[in-house]
Amino acid sequence: MKVADAVAVAGHEVHVCRYREARTLLRWLGEDLRGLRVLDVAGGDGYWAGRARGRGARAVALDLADAKLRYGRQLSARPALVKGDALELPFADASFDRIMSICAIEHFDDGGRALDEMARVLAPGGELVMSADALTLAENWPRLYQAHCERYHVQRTYSHAELAALLAARGLDVIAHQYQFRSRWAQRMYLGLSAHGGKFGFNAAAPATPLVAASDRAARGGGGAIVLVRARRAGPPPGQITARSQKDRSQTAADQGGTANR
Repeated sequence: MKVADAVAVAGHEVHVCRYREARTLLRWLGEDLRGLRVLDVAGGDGYWAGRARGRGARAVALDLADAKLRYGRQLSARPALVKGDALELPFADASFDRIMSICAIEHFDDGGRALDEMARVLAPGGELVMSADALTLAENWPRLYQAHCERYHVQRTYSHAELAALLAARGLDVIAHQYQFRSRWAQRMYLGLSAHGGKFGFNAAAPATPLVAASDRAARGGGGAIVLVRARRAGPPPGQITARSQKDRSQTAADQGGTANR
C-alpha cells in the first residue's frame, strides 16, 4: 500500500461517522457498478469515488479544492478527478447513472442550485445518494452549533422531509432514508467533536462507532445529526436502457441488411 493510500484510509475509514455514512451510501449505489457512470459531487480527493471504481464504475470525483485533487492523483485506485463547481457542473445533461454526495450540500451557498445541477446530469432511471447535516436537536446546544457552522462553513441543515421535498420538485423520488447519530447523547457528541476536535477528534472517537450504531438502532422517533437519502429519477434503470439500445441497433442492422439483399 502506498503512503498516500494509507493516509487516505486513516482519514476516511478511521472516522466515527464517515465510515458508516459513506459505506451506507455505497451500499445503496450497489455492489456491482460495472458499466455505470458514477459522479461524486464535492468528492475531495476522490477516495470514495475510487471505491465505486473498484466495483466496476466509470467513476468521477469533482471538487474545487486543488490541494485535495492533487492528493487524489497519488492514490492507487483513483477515479477521474475533475476541478469544478457543484453549482455549475461541467457535464452534459444525463451524463451519469449514479450520483453520490457525502455531507456536502450543507456547505454550499445555494443548495437548491446544487440539486438542480445534480438532477440535470442524472440520467433517466438513475439514482442519487447523498447525506447532509440534519442536527435536529441542535437548539439544545446553540454555542456548539454556532461553532460547528463557523468552523465548517455550514450554511444550513436539512431534514429528511426538506430534502425529499427539494428532490421531488426536481423529479426525483426518495426511496430510502436513514438518520445517524440519532440519540441525544450521540448528537451532542457529534457537535462537540466538530466544535472542539475537528478531523482529529472525529478520528480519535472512531472506537465509539459501534456504540453510536447500537444507539441508532435503539433510538425511537425521527431525527439525528446526519440524514442519508436515496432518490431515483423516473425511467428504466440504466442497464435496461443499454440492453434496449443494443436490441434496437441489432434490429436496425437486420432491417438494413434485409433491404440491401432485396
